[in-house]
Amino acid sequence: MIFYEPHARDETILPHDPFKSLVAPRPIGWISTTDSAGRVNLAPYSFFNAVAEGPHMLAFSSRGAKDSSTFANEIQEFVWNLVTYELREQMNETSAALPRGMSEFERAGLEMAPSRLVAPPRVAASPCSMECKVVHHLELRDLSGATFDQHLVIGQVVGIHLADAAVVDSAVDTASLRPVARCGGPGDYAVVERLFQMLRPSS
Repeated sequence: MIFYEPHARDETILPHDPFKSLVAPRPIGWISTTDSAGRVNLAPYSFFNAVAEGPHMLAFSSRGAKDSSTFANEIQEFVWNLVTYELREQMNETSAALPRGMSEFERAGLEMAPSRLVAPPRVAASPCSMECKVVHHLELRDLSGATFDQHLVIGQVVGIHLADAAVVDSAVDTASLRPVARCGGPGDYAVVERLFQMLRPSS
């Protein structure tokens, strides 16, 4: 069994930090935002997940004050769009570092669809999008209390768009959606195509 402290990893044994490979797979935070001037941004985030269900909340974390966290903080809204296997290439295109004002939607050949309750648009081709209003925007701190330019945005889900085809026998058929998840190293992803079931013990 290997034990190490993150800041003192033996790089002769683990030359690459395994943190992201071990906390995997992670859902992709494909986040669309708009600033107060109406400029639209679309970007995928590796650090993303659902964090509450009563009410529903989603969170994404940005290394540096990038457009997504900046825009979300500015108008207090964002949209999460589900990345499916069919949309993997388009999602990857939106990860490119573009100058502010250039359209990731246009670069990836994606159509925007209007949201109902928030200003940022949805990815029209995504089978599920969740409209969110920001409830927390934090710059994270380490054990010493120092900030390290990591920005956490938490939004409450106020509206959900779900494709009719995603619902089978009154439940969402996750495997048929083929969601894509982020794994460890550069370019490593996984796709959900098969589920297995284990029921929680009753006592």
